[in-house]
Amino acid sequence: MTRLTLDDLLDQLEQARQIAIADRKPTAMIQATATMAKLTGYDRPQLKDVNADDVQTLSDLMNELSNDEHLLPQRISHAKDEY
Repeated sequence: MTRLTLDDLLDQLEQARQIAIADRKPTAMIQATATMAKLTGYDRPQLKDVNADDVQTLSDLMNELSNDEHLLPQRISHAKDEY
């Protein structure tokens, strides 16, 4: 028995999404899209202005933000715009 890969799962979800579109089932289409986003990590906010290699814990992130007087206001502004 062959193990499913991420590509296999995404292909199957895309097929399900296309069927949902054809059958005019928006809830099923949204579910397939949301599941694809979860599998690929697109459902999580992305930190773009912090070097990921330097941040291992939430404490490290807070230290990184507090050490740069411009970075924290930028993150707060970005969060307000996004959410």
